[in-house]
Amino acid sequence: MALETYGGLAAVTNLRRPPRRLDTDALPEAAAGELGELLAAAGSMPQEDQAGRTRDAMSYTITVEDGDRVTVLEQSDAAMTPAFAALLTWLKRHFAQE
Repeated sequence: MALETYGGLAAVTNLRRPPRRLDTDALPEAAAGELGELLAAAGSMPQEDQAGRTRDAMSYTITVEDGDRVTVLEQSDAAMTPAFAALLTWLKRHFAQE
């Protein structure tokens, strides 16, 4: 799984940052289950309309690879579903603990 962050007021400083990566196979069972539920919820919600995106909004891309299947979820601060926000918060907390 990978999280990419781009745009926003700090866009220039984020240009060279590689995506944050998470090896989901290495997660404890409880954390993996919680992450799976968040992914299912975020993936089942329709994406918000990106037409109203603000110029300085941060955008996020979460890429999940499961064998040959790749799922890409993409939203921004200007138009984000609650399910995507919950997933993003979980990922940010996980990466902050590394």
